[in-house]
This record gives sequence, structure tokens and C-alpha cells, in this order.
Amino acid sequence: MVIKEPVDMSLIRQRRKPVTQIVTELDAFPKIPETYVEQTASGAYVAIITFFLVVLMVYSEMNYYFWPGLKFRFAPDADMSAKLKFNVDMTVAMPCDLIGADILDKTNQNAFTFGRLKEEPTWWELDSAQRIHFEEVQRLNQYLREEYHQLQDVLWKSGFSRLYADLPERKVQPITPHDACRVHGSLTLNKVAGNFHVTAGKVLPIMGAHAHMTGFMETRDYNFSHRIEKLTFGDNHAGIIQPLEGDEKITDINLMNFQYFIEIVPTEVSGLTGKKTTYQYSVKDHVRPIDHSHGSHGTPGIYFKYDISALKVEVTKDREGFFQFLVRLCASVGGLVATSTIVCGLVKHLISFICCLKASSTPTKSQLNEAKPETVSMLAAVQPTVPKHKIQPPLKQEVKSS
Repeated sequence: MVIKEPVDMSLIRQRRKPVTQIVTELDAFPKIPETYVEQTASGAYVAIITFFLVVLMVYSEMNYYFWPGLKFRFAPDADMSAKLKFNVDMTVAMPCDLIGADILDKTNQNAFTFGRLKEEPTWWELDSAQRIHFEEVQRLNQYLREEYHQLQDVLWKSGFSRLYADLPERKVQPITPHDACRVHGSLTLNKVAGNFHVTAGKVLPIMGAHAHMTGFMETRDYNFSHRIEKLTFGDNHAGIIQPLEGDEKITDINLMNFQYFIEIVPTEVSGLTGKKTTYQYSVKDHVRPIDHSHGSHGTPGIYFKYDISALKVEVTKDREGFFQFLVRLCASVGGLVATSTIVCGLVKHLISFICCLKASSTPTKSQLNEAKPETVSMLAAVQPTVPKHKIQPPLKQEVKSS
């Protein structure tokens, strides 16, 4: 008969390893006991320097990620069905009854299809406050055009869609009659090449074209001196400079032809809230007098001939993905710590080598010669002296024979 003793369950529980011990045994990275770690002053200096370098690297990486630079690239513009917003605010030194402003593009639509601009009678001469403001706009816009490549990143990151305000209102109303006309407003255009012009006579729209009625005007009535306060395409956005804002042309020749050749470049700006499309442009101007007797033919007026570029500019932030940022940050910190470990070892071995050289240095011959008399004198001092009368010759042993 076999008697089975009861099994103690507490012993079985004690045989099982705790979870922390199992996880510790799975650690693939070897650990060095603290008793084997040697702490030195050179290692402390390297550790302090490494700590500051790691903090500096983390700060620079985070600064680059949260405030990245801008990246510009060209791409084909396939959105030809979009509309083009045109904004203008300019003053012509002629009464509003004698001029007309309209647009004609390659679609040959009616001049009034795009809308009408407001024509407001005003005075050509500015008062003191307006003149100061306009001259400051001229100076600022000229500086930005000349130094744009150096200030490009600052302007794009500034967040200011406009760097200056509108022309202030006139404080004192002159008693003289109006001698100028302010043409201002916004139009929605087709995204094709066109011609916006301000010339003498009111507009008479006809099928596929238009005409200006100038039959009752004399040559002395013409004066196309003008001042451009605003001329933009699309919505305002930070970083875009409008080259014609602050431009002023004054002439004393009645029949004058001013031409501006504008190249419009669509610009797509990507941000946190999505993509925003606006437009920037470059311009070239040409001025010539109209004199039929000398072969200079044409129609006096102010002409803005614009064309749309087939390429667009895509503006994006040069920022990598979040996980790529974490991998790059960890790799940089780990590489710096590993390099500091190598440098610490090299410094330690170098210091040990220099100290060993100093400790194992052998004495020279001069040092040894100086040490001999002292040794002899010490031996003489230690050796006892024996009197002469106590020195006896050795006794001869007699051999006895039996």
C-alpha cells in the first residue's frame, strides 16, 4: 500500500520565478557591476561636456522641427479653369469724365463682364501726411525689391500680408476743383493673358472688342501722369512683394504711352490649415511719347499687359515626418554619447601613459656619482674600528704524531 504525502502548494509557488526576474534575464545588454567601474576626473569632464552638447543638439533639432525653413520648387500649372482676382488702386492726373478703365483678354469677352472699377474724383497733389506716407512706401518697396533675396525667409515667416497701410485720408479739402481721378476696386478675370488699360474717353463696349470715345478732346486735355498705390493679383500673403506699389510717373508731355509688361506666376503656399493659392509677378515698363509726325504711332494711355506663367511655385515647409524626427534625434544623441565614450577612453589611456613615463624614469650617471661618496661614508660610519695591538697573526697548529 502506497501512501501519498500531501504536496505543499507554497513550495511550487516558490519555485516559480517572479516576472521581474524573468524580464531581467531577457536583457540582452550586458551590465558592468559598479565595483568594476573606475571613476576619474577626466571622465567627469567628458561627461559634463557631453551633457551640454546633448542639450544643445536636442534644442537645435527641436527648433529646426517646429520652425523649419521654406522650400521652393517649380511645377506645371494645370489649373487653367481657375479665376484670377485683380486688385488696383491708382490715381490718374485727369478728370474722371475724360478717362475710361477696362480689361480685354484673349477670350474677347465684353469689357463689363469682369465687373466695373470705381472712378472717384480727387486731387492730384497730396497733402503733407499723404506725401510722407507715399514716399515711405516708395522707399520701403524699393529696398525690398533690391534686397529681396536676403530678406526672403524673414518676409515669408513674418506673417504680415502687407507691410504698410493704405493711404491716409485727406485732412484738408482743397477749394480748387478736382483735377484727378482715383480708379480702384477688384475684378475677377479669366486665367489667360489680357490687357488692363486706362486711356482717354469713356468705354463703349462692342462685340469682341471695345472703343473709347475721344472725339471731343483736345491735346491739352491729356495728362497720363499716374500714381499706383496698389496693384496685386490674388489674395495678399506674407512674403510676396508687389513691385508696382509705390510707383509714380510724372510727365509734362500730353500724349504719352506708358506700358507695363507683367508676368504673373501662380504661387501655392502649403500651411497647417491647407493650401492657399495666390499670385506674384514681375514687371518691365516702357515709356514713349506719341508723335505721329516723327513715326511714333500708338494710343496714349496707361497699359498693363499681363500674361500667366505655365509654371507655378510651390512653397512648402522643409519639415520631415514626426517619426523620422524621433529616429534622427535618437541617432544623433546616441552617436554623440558613443563618441564621448571613445574620447573618454582615449583621454584616460593618454593620461595613464604620461604618468607611467614620469614614474618609470631612471636616474642618470651624474645622479649615481653624487650618490657614491654618501654610500661610502655611511659604510665607514657603520664599520667598527679595531686597534692595531689587538691584531694578532693566526696561530699555527702543531701536528702531533704518536
